[in-house]
Amino acid sequence: MADKYDSLKLENQLCFPLYACSKEIVRRYKTYLDKLDLTYTQYIVMMVMWEEKELNVKELGDKLFLDSGTLTPVLKKLEAKGYVTRERSKIDERTLIVTLTESGKKLRESAVGIPVGMRGCLKLSDEEMIQLRTMLGKILSDMGDLE
Repeated sequence: MADKYDSLKLENQLCFPLYACSKEIVRRYKTYLDKLDLTYTQYIVMMVMWEEKELNVKELGDKLFLDSGTLTPVLKKLEAKGYVTRERSKIDERTLIVTLTESGKKLRESAVGIPVGMRGCLKLSDEEMIQLRTMLGKILSDMGDLE
C-alpha cells in the first residue's frame, strides 16, 4: 500500500530535477559568460536580440518567459554596456522598443563558441538533446495554454 505522502517525496517530483538541472547548467554557462561580462539572463536576451534585431519589451519578455520587472534591469545593464538601446515607440509611447546596436552585433562573434562548449558539458546524444528540448518546449507551451 502506498503511503499517502509519497507524492510529497522529493524523489517523486518532476519539478526538482528540472530545477536542479537548470541551476547546474546555468552555473556551467558562467565560465563562458564571465569572459563576455554577461549574466545568463543577459545572454538569453542577447540571443533573442541577435535573431530579431528589434522588438518591444513585451515581445521580448514573452519569448523569454520573463516579466517586465525582471527584464527592465537586465535591459538597462545591456544598454549601459552599449549592446542595446531602448526607445519609446513613435506610434505608441507606452511601448518600449529594444534595438540591437553595432556593438551588440559584434558581441555575437565572441559568443559563437558558447553552445559548442556547453554541449561538451552534457553527456547526451544529439537525438536525446532533440528529444529533451522537444519535451521541455511542449511543457512550456502547455503551461502557456493553462493561463
